[in-house]
Amino acid sequence: MATGPASKRSLIVALCATLVLSFGSLALTLSLGWAPKLGLDLAGGLSVVYKPTTETSKTDMLQVVQILSNRVNGLGVSGASVNLQGTNVVVSVPGATNAREILASIGQTAQLLFRPVLCQADTVAKPQPFTGAALPACGQQYSMAASNLGVSPNPQSAAGYTINPVQPDPSFKSLPSTPSSADLADQTVLLPTSGNPSQRYVLGPAQMTGTSLKSAIAQQDQAGAWVVSYTLTGTGSALWDQVATANFHGLVAIELDGVVQSAPIIQPTESAPTSFGGSGQISGSFTQSSAKNLAIAMQFGSLPVRLEPLTTQTVSPTLGRSALVAGLGAGLAGLLVVLLYTILYYRALGLVIVLGLGVSAAALFAIISALGKTALAPSFDLAGVTGLIVSIGITVDSFIVYFERLKDETRSGRTLRSSVDRGFKSAWRTVLAADLVSLLAASLLYLIAVGAVRGFAFFLGLSTLLDIIVTWYFTRPLVTLLGRRSSASTSNFSMAAGMGAEVQHA
Repeated sequence: MATGPASKRSLIVALCATLVLSFGSLALTLSLGWAPKLGLDLAGGLSVVYKPTTETSKTDMLQVVQILSNRVNGLGVSGASVNLQGTNVVVSVPGATNAREILASIGQTAQLLFRPVLCQADTVAKPQPFTGAALPACGQQYSMAASNLGVSPNPQSAAGYTINPVQPDPSFKSLPSTPSSADLADQTVLLPTSGNPSQRYVLGPAQMTGTSLKSAIAQQDQAGAWVVSYTLTGTGSALWDQVATANFHGLVAIELDGVVQSAPIIQPTESAPTSFGGSGQISGSFTQSSAKNLAIAMQFGSLPVRLEPLTTQTVSPTLGRSALVAGLGAGLAGLLVVLLYTILYYRALGLVIVLGLGVSAAALFAIISALGKTALAPSFDLAGVTGLIVSIGITVDSFIVYFERLKDETRSGRTLRSSVDRGFKSAWRTVLAADLVSLLAASLLYLIAVGAVRGFAFFLGLSTLLDIIVTWYFTRPLVTLLGRRSSASTSNFSMAAGMGAEVQHA
């Protein structure tokens, strides 16, 4: 950007273009009904901090962040953020009104396993504490093997087949269910069923996992019950057919996060194994919400580690609005004091500062509102408000640097007409250096910080970058045009009075 004397035409074009772009974008934004994407502390909502139950790697935690982000977005929630803070994961959902549903969806590990059922087990009111010892083998007469079940297709039966009754194995009655920390895919486990924790199954090692799934959707079956229908990948389809063949006329449990969702008999109405064609269905005690959450979890994959909530915070919209009003009130009060001082000190040039801040504010509102429709910018929270308030000082400082250089030029005996160009040339280097330092600091802070601090850095950097543009394309042409049109004046509010010197004609 050259700082030599500019033609009147180029100055007018730059000034008009800046005004049109700034206030035109503001008008367009308002007409579209866009507004800044408010953060949790301003819009209210939900904030949850999770920690892994076991030691895990940074790679696994980054995968957790990606999967949780997909789950939240799959719920149709906008403005949510998922960040990694050390080994903890922080999920913030501004404006959330269905906190319970969101927690149910994002909190589950979604470890989906397909295990053969070895036998049934009841439970007692106070089972023994879990010791980690291996589970005993199921008794022969209690085994859920196909030979014991004796499943036989029977079109005359209401179910379409007959089956031998097999009683629960009493040797497991006092044993505790396998906790999540010991629920490993390659181990034999004792797990409760969904909707009936007293009914439990002893399950063998997993023969297939949720990685074989391609997609999942929640829907109602012909009876009106909510189920989750899924399709398998190419390799998953072949694997499931193998599992079904190995357990033909036996039970295969579908386990999700340590709970048996269903344990269907494999093809009880068939006399021989047949292919499933790459699709299946999970039924159980599902509501619409739980079926949808399960489908979302299956769709976007299981978490590589188990999580447990450390803190759960719900911020009411009323509290958020109060914080917003307080933050904006503080900013406007400070702005009013600054503007009053500059008008009293710089007279007519003080109005240039007022108009310049108006241009910056209009452009910032339009930019922040537009970015709120994307995933590029963090939510606008109290930290962002603070960043913008700090930027007011940076913007005003740019005006003051220029005006003080003008005063130095006029005091040295030069005319106001010649001072505007010389003053800006020396002031521009200072303004640019100061803004670049602030921009560098904001960029580094954004890269190394997390959470609300990133919001502060982002909006501080955005407003600082805008200050460079406004200084060159608005302040420079406007003050230059005013200086070239000035003449001797005795008014106490004139530009010359603001410079503290008599105006001399060139």
